Amino acid sequence: MTSIDAPASLSRSTASSPAAGTDPSGARTARSGTGTRTAPSGVDPAELHGPVLAWFDRHARDLPWRRPEAGAWGVMVSEFMLQQTPVVRVLPVYEQWLARWPRPADLAAEPPGEAVRAWGRLGYPRRALRLHAAAVAIRDRHRGDVPSDHGQLLALPGIGEYTAAAVASFAYGQRHAVLDTNVRRVLARAASGVQYPPNATTAAERRLARELLPDDEATAGRWAAASMELGALVCTAKNEDCGRCPVADRCAWLLAGKPAHDGPPRRGQTYAGTDRQVRGRLLAVLRDSPGPVPQSALDAVWDEPVQRGRALDGLVSDGLVEPLDGGRYRLPLT
Repeated sequence: MTSIDAPASLSRSTASSPAAGTDPSGARTARSGTGTRTAPSGVDPAELHGPVLAWFDRHARDLPWRRPEAGAWGVMVSEFMLQQTPVVRVLPVYEQWLARWPRPADLAAEPPGEAVRAWGRLGYPRRALRLHAAAVAIRDRHRGDVPSDHGQLLALPGIGEYTAAAVASFAYGQRHAVLDTNVRRVLARAASGVQYPPNATTAAERRLARELLPDDEATAGRWAAASMELGALVCTAKNEDCGRCPVADRCAWLLAGKPAHDGPPRRGQTYAGTDRQVRGRLLAVLRDSPGPVPQSALDAVWDEPVQRGRALDGLVSDGLVEPLDGGRYRLPLT
């Protein structure tokens, strides 16, 4: 992959005539190989690319899904697992998963319940079922190889816009805007001057992310990974370390004095006492058993019968648990 040189700092001249690198309206412009483009945010994309890519070269973590041997399947598995789950929890499960199922066809040959069992305590276990369904589709539609086409990736079960863009970018070096929580936070602060992005991804964020993509495909892939890593390690949701940030001198939020978030309240996540906790305990019983378990074994892990019953019904409805005759339950076989 190629890199680009770190550009000069942003010019903040207030002269009456437009400066070089601006259009007559005063908006910043970015030069590509075919001409000049204007960033709607007023940020010159190139003035972010160089410092962030140079920082990434020095500070990127050595993660197994970033290594060449991971391949497209390793990238896809990591993207499913990393959704709402920290890297430190994903690493051991990821390595066990790839050791057991090094190709999509290997996973597709097993019952979906085995995927749920191997998912362990990563949380949100429907991701395991979706990954299994994607593996079946890859085996049946694509001769066992993760497709490189963005549209074909989107057509796989359980894959949305983010995961399709991430696999196409990280595994195949294509030019796509990859917008996870970390990237959205970096762009919100550096380019938009706000502390946090909206609760849900907006069309304006997608436009900004596309505008800030480097023109070169290989560099665009590195930019996606680098901006994601910057959000994970430096531009974090809490206790951001601006002193280590490679674009602190041009960050719109920092230059504005780090104004506090004034949008809708940010959603927090609770776990203790929720149906999610109950579901986790019920699934743990089933994962730890080689065969079906009686109702009494499930009753023993949560005292409150109404909530326990509701959680179990939800697991059955989601396809994570199969009810059997005689009040027994098991992980799904089909």
